[in-house]
Amino acid sequence: MPSSIDHIIERLGGADNAARLTGVGTEAIRKWRQAGAVPPKHWTVILRHTGLSLSDLQPDSVPPDKAYDGPETQMTERQVPASPPAAIPTGATAALVLADGTILWGRGFGAHTPATGAAIGELCFSTGMTGYQETLTDPSFAGQIITFTFPHIGNVGTNAADDEAARVAARGLVVKQDLTEPANWRATQDLDGWLKARNVPGICGVDTRAITLRIRDGGPQTAILAYPADGAFDLDALRAQAAAWPGLEGMDLARDVTCAKAYGWDEGVWTWPGDTLPLPLKRRRVVAVDYGAKRNILRCLANAGCDVTVVPATATAEEILALDPAGVFLSNGPGDPAATAEYAVPAIRGVLEAGKPVFGICLGHQLLAQALGARTYKLARGHRGANQPVKDLGTGKVEITSQNHGFAVDESSLPEDVRVTHSSLFDGSNEGIASTRYAAFSVQYHPEASPGPSDSHYLFDRFVALIDRTNQPA
Repeated sequence: MPSSIDHIIERLGGADNAARLTGVGTEAIRKWRQAGAVPPKHWTVILRHTGLSLSDLQPDSVPPDKAYDGPETQMTERQVPASPPAAIPTGATAALVLADGTILWGRGFGAHTPATGAAIGELCFSTGMTGYQETLTDPSFAGQIITFTFPHIGNVGTNAADDEAARVAARGLVVKQDLTEPANWRATQDLDGWLKARNVPGICGVDTRAITLRIRDGGPQTAILAYPADGAFDLDALRAQAAAWPGLEGMDLARDVTCAKAYGWDEGVWTWPGDTLPLPLKRRRVVAVDYGAKRNILRCLANAGCDVTVVPATATAEEILALDPAGVFLSNGPGDPAATAEYAVPAIRGVLEAGKPVFGICLGHQLLAQALGARTYKLARGHRGANQPVKDLGTGKVEITSQNHGFAVDESSLPEDVRVTHSSLFDGSNEGIASTRYAAFSVQYHPEASPGPSDSHYLFDRFVALIDRTNQPA
């Protein structure tokens, strides 16, 4: 008689310990429960730690659409049951196909998806009420389809100054209402035309509240956004592709969005009505490692008094130190930090051992934590939006922050020489750390905002102050 998944997880010491023993994230444990089966590759570990027998792990039967064949949730096309052709609702020109087989019909906009494929990624939601253009061009959204919970998308149009990167990293967007026509003096193009020019599809007319509740309660899942020019949908093929996509765990996406070569940055923060703030006379040489850096981060560094050189994510410690920086900044970025850590952590450790002050945000925060000896894990829901409350444990102040991340630092894994500095008031997850051994600190959120509040801009000044203290003559 096979054991229930809950019983197996309980014998492993709970979901967190089960994830640690099997080397997966807690999201994978949730998917075990959802599928009613444990992938065979983990059976050896489970048998070793639980005393269960092989028959306890072999389910009597597993539904074909939940069958495992390799990595968690990876299903081949032959394992997805065929379904009768679905009638396309009147007026529907696009479909959002979820990995669990759900199909949401709507109206397409932006770029058509190619006949041989569609936009595939992890479906997430963002609660930001402003800045859809900045959100779409944030490289941290690589590999994701964004559901905007705010209904008025398109109302300010688009313009070149609000791009946070040279291209759109998100794979598609989902909105409830038809795109609003632009009504802003800065607009130079409407959102629909802007998306077409960047080959990004979208879908409207779907229930974004239902999508948000589904993700909130059940965690993120893969989705495909299909907007074919000929209106033909191969739903079985789309479901099979969604079911087979492995998810963001284990994906190194920083390589996909980083710069190709090093470059300098000397532009300040934008200010009304259309100019940038002047830069300070005193400038400290700072190397910014680009794991998916937003332009407003570089602007904030420049206005804080940094002479910024941006280097690719794969830059080694030797390459960074050859630029003789007074400090090193670790940027935001997409993907699984554990995957990016394979090449990023050795470089960060080399910089730390050289005595260089380090400041990291978002993915840079997670990578610094790993370089200091901690672990990261995948959040059940992720934090995405510009209204995230964070408490500074040192001052007791609460900041409203801009965030975009699906992974977090495991506080229980932090070594004794690393202290927690910030905490999320939503779910208590880690939002900041500081080393007592090295001149290094980091936060999980985006202090540069764009979009979002400016509550956390002081962190760039804190980094500059750390640089000045560290580089004072003995």
